[in-house]
Amino acid sequence: MSATAYRVSMAILAVAALVAAAAFGAACGSGSDLILATTTSTYDSGLLDDLLPVFEEETGYHVKLIAVGTGRALEMGRRGDADVLLVHAPSSEQVFVDEGYGVNRQRVMFNDFVIVGPDADPVNLRGAEDATTALHAVQKSQLTFFSRGDDSGTHKRELSLWEELGADPTNESWYRETGQGMGETLQIANQLEGYALTDRGTFLALQDVLDLVVLHEGDDQLLNVYHVMQVNPDRHGGVNTEGAAAFVEFMVEESTQAVIEDFGLDEFGQPLFVPYAGGQE
Repeated sequence: MSATAYRVSMAILAVAALVAAAAFGAACGSGSDLILATTTSTYDSGLLDDLLPVFEEETGYHVKLIAVGTGRALEMGRRGDADVLLVHAPSSEQVFVDEGYGVNRQRVMFNDFVIVGPDADPVNLRGAEDATTALHAVQKSQLTFFSRGDDSGTHKRELSLWEELGADPTNESWYRETGQGMGETLQIANQLEGYALTDRGTFLALQDVLDLVVLHEGDDQLLNVYHVMQVNPDRHGGVNTEGAAAFVEFMVEESTQAVIEDFGLDEFGQPLFVPYAGGQE
C-alpha cells in the first residue's frame, strides 16, 4: 500500500478524533496550538505533509490538522472550533466572510476538477464539449455516479453543475452519495466501476491504486480555487489570532508558493496545484 493510500485509510479515524477534541475546547487555539480546518484534498494529496513541518519549525506553533469537507470546515469556523481555514468553495467562503465569521481571506492556489470513470468510456465522455454535457451523458445512460454528498467544496461544485444542467439526480438509483472524503469516494467508485467528480490533485496522488482514468477535463466550469482565512476573533474570542495570522502569511509568502509550484512534479510529472497568491478577498 502506498503512503498516500495508507494516509487516506487512516483519515476517517483521525478526523473523528480531532473533531471530537475540538468540540471539547471552549477556547479554540491557545498558546502554541493552532487548529487548522481544511478540505480533504490538501490532506489526501500530501501537500500539507510538506508544508506544515516548515511552518511549525519557522513559527513554533503546533498545528492540529482537521481534514474535512469545506462545508464542515466552515461550520467549525462558525462555531469557533478552528482558528484558521484552508478551503475551496469561493461562493460559500464569501458568505462566511460577509456574515462576519472570517477575516483576512487570501488566495493561495488552484487546480481543477476532473470527471473520472472506467477507461472503456461507453458514452464518450472524452468527447464532451463541457462538464455539464459530460454529466448529461452520465444521467441519460444512468451510469453509476458517486457523489461525496458531504457538503465539501467538491460536492458543492458538483451540485452547481447539476443545477446548471437543470437536473436533480439525488433520488435516482444510479446516483450514490458516499458521505466520505475524496480519497474514499474515489476508492469506492473504483471498486464499483463508477464515475465521480474529483479534484485533480487527489486523483493524481491516488492514481497508482486506481483503475479509473480522467475522462473529462480542461473547461472553465472545472476551475478549483483555494483560499486561506482566519476565523474572526471578534466572533470568537478564544481563537488563536496571532497563530492564524501567521499561517495565512505563511501560505501566501514566496517560499511557500514555490513549494506549491513544485509539489508533485517529481512523483507525477506535473504539479498538483498552481500557486495563486496575490490578493486579499
